[in-house]
Amino acid sequence: HGAQETDKLRKNMEEQLNRLLMQLQDLEELKADLDEDEYNSTRDDTLQQMAEFEASLNKMISGNMTLVNSLGSMRMAMQAAVSQAFKTPEVIKLFANKQTPALRRRLADLDREHKLKNISKETFQTQAVEVLAALKKLGDKLSDEEASFLAQHMNSQVAQFEAAGENVGGDVMSVAASQIKQAQS
Repeated sequence: HGAQETDKLRKNMEEQLNRLLMQLQDLEELKADLDEDEYNSTRDDTLQQMAEFEASLNKMISGNMTLVNSLGSMRMAMQAAVSQAFKTPEVIKLFANKQTPALRRRLADLDREHKLKNISKETFQTQAVEVLAALKKLGDKLSDEEASFLAQHMNSQVAQFEAAGENVGGDVMSVAASQIKQAQS
């Protein structure tokens, strides 16, 4: 009976995470149609909802260790979103759902779009770093070339996210708390 409740809770949490990520992705897609104040207000509101969602996840994880594995990747995705380590909602969503093959496809698509000059070098670098950091955090083996690219182009938010361990010790909680405070300031 407890396993059914855990599965139902996990499913509800995944749905809430996906809703927030879709909201963030829709906002990015509609950015050109919104005035700057409206965009910033809506984005800040969504990030606040994500911070509140992360706080709920942390409470659940600290109170129920059987949920740690199920909710750990969601919590890390929330850390990434709130700390703004990842700016691409699609990458956050793929990371949260542990979709390494889809992340690999995204990386290949980025490479192709960059070679075809459909995206700028800066966009390619930013998004490729996000994908590579997500892949590394999920335990996917990076090639020497990928690891070198990640090390060379990583920003401080991605480095801080990457430094967060996957254990449930105080270090992760303190990193998450500091990232939330940085995102809100």
